[in-house]
Amino acid sequence: MSPLRLPLLESVFCAVSLGAIVLDSERRVVLWNAWMVKHSGLTHAQVIGCDFFTVCPELRGGRVDTAIQHALYNNFASLLSQTLNKSPFALYVGDQRIQQALEVTPIEVDGAPRHCLIQVSNVSIAVGREKLLREQTIVLRSQTFSDGLTGIANRRHFDVAMEKEHRRAKRGGTPLSLLMIDIDHFKAYNDHYGHQKGDQCLIQVAAALAGLLKRPCDLMARYGGEEFAVILPETDGEQAHLMGEALRVRALELAIKHERNTDPSQLVTVSIGIATQQPEAPVEVEALIGSADRALYQAKRNGRNLVANFRPS
Repeated sequence: MSPLRLPLLESVFCAVSLGAIVLDSERRVVLWNAWMVKHSGLTHAQVIGCDFFTVCPELRGGRVDTAIQHALYNNFASLLSQTLNKSPFALYVGDQRIQQALEVTPIEVDGAPRHCLIQVSNVSIAVGREKLLREQTIVLRSQTFSDGLTGIANRRHFDVAMEKEHRRAKRGGTPLSLLMIDIDHFKAYNDHYGHQKGDQCLIQVAAALAGLLKRPCDLMARYGGEEFAVILPETDGEQAHLMGEALRVRALELAIKHERNTDPSQLVTVSIGIATQQPEAPVEVEALIGSADRALYQAKRNGRNLVANFRPS
């Protein structure tokens, strides 16, 4: 070996932007590069020649210990990903502990017992990016399934939930009720008070009505314009009517002035149509929605500010 080769290799190890530790067959530290010194705060003098687990006692008995044993005694390399071993070494940038990925590799030395190399990579930036991507995905999913104005579920969310609950009701033999809700004379409200007030009205009504739904399985969605839909799994027609009445009264309690409403109260009111799928007579989703729509139109024909249940002929 060239007399320059060993110092050159050591210089390379000290120059790379990752941690490099070499252990001999007795697990003594024979190399602790400059990157490790910088981020561990331990100098060469403090670690060279010392038992590795005296330098890093917190790693004894863990996956790093096992990986070192595999490398030294079984000639087997190991890769310890950040997912299971976020920060095995006490390494820092400022006061932030570095997120790490480790590779433990056996090293064959001519005429000498086997050594092992531990490479420590800083994956904090990659982890940060992954976290940001996850957060952005959550936000995007929320935007995809939420109505931009009212914040409740949108039409797409309704369609997905309706299909799911419809299948679940048929499979489990349980009733499924659907409520279609429309704000009475909303066009007249918009024309009289302006679109900004109209948007505020939609926001208030949506929040108030959605607040009455207590079960996680219940869903209120903006179906379109001033129309909303409520999915009530495992709810029969009578129970759905009680919920419909509660929603109708809650809208009145908001006391939103509506001078163009023909209702004597001259407040914002809602009309509600209800359709219920019975366990013994399942129908298609489109038929259930159509039945709830017909009930809603019946409520409007009968004077609005009413709840009507669909009655099949």
